[in-house]
Amino acid sequence: GRRVTRTDMTTGKSEIIAGLYEGRPFNAPNDITIDEKGRIYFSDPRYLGHEPIDQPIMAVYRIDPDGSIHRIVTDAGKPNGVAVSPDQKSLYVVSNDNGMTGIGRIPEETPLHRGRMALLAYDLAEDGIAMFRKVLVDYAPQDGPDGLVVDVDGNLYVAVRDTTRPGIVVYSPEGEELAYIPTTPELPTNVAFGRGDESKTLYVTSGNSLYQIKVMKDGYHLPVQ
Repeated sequence: GRRVTRTDMTTGKSEIIAGLYEGRPFNAPNDITIDEKGRIYFSDPRYLGHEPIDQPIMAVYRIDPDGSIHRIVTDAGKPNGVAVSPDQKSLYVVSNDNGMTGIGRIPEETPLHRGRMALLAYDLAEDGIAMFRKVLVDYAPQDGPDGLVVDVDGNLYVAVRDTTRPGIVVYSPEGEELAYIPTTPELPTNVAFGRGDESKTLYVTSGNSLYQIKVMKDGYHLPVQ
């Protein structure tokens, strides 16, 4: 754990592409996405684990094709889901600070103090630098989202873990709610589009289940090289 690896699905061989930043292990890489230039973006929060927290900032990082690693988002609180817009001009970051780090001597019965629960939008420059643009959706005081994905029109499909309204919420690129797909009573954890003939199929994970949902739009995928 605590690293990003790439696996050849034909041979099964894996290689580490990001294991350290500034000589220290990552906290707990969580979600990942890739842009059309082959750059990899991943979030590094900390929810569970017994290891020390080695990175002082829970951040989003970028791995360039030359293997260099850059910390590009430091103001998202506890970043989780990440996605790049089809036009490559926006980076979307989920902030889900549930108050847990998985380490410490705080009794289990102590109430958690949540931090930011939001869907954030960043301007993504040609060189891969991200600049905060706006809060698209603020979920506080309820639990916020987890994973997310985008369709070909740039709409966002977000796995929202609000116990009063759990499910996949679809937003426009401006943050307007367009649709709601309930997963009650389970809380969704992530969402992905199928490929090819399944490009209008959403696959949604929860704690105990995998859902398959047909939608109107095709999912966005990287162009075939």
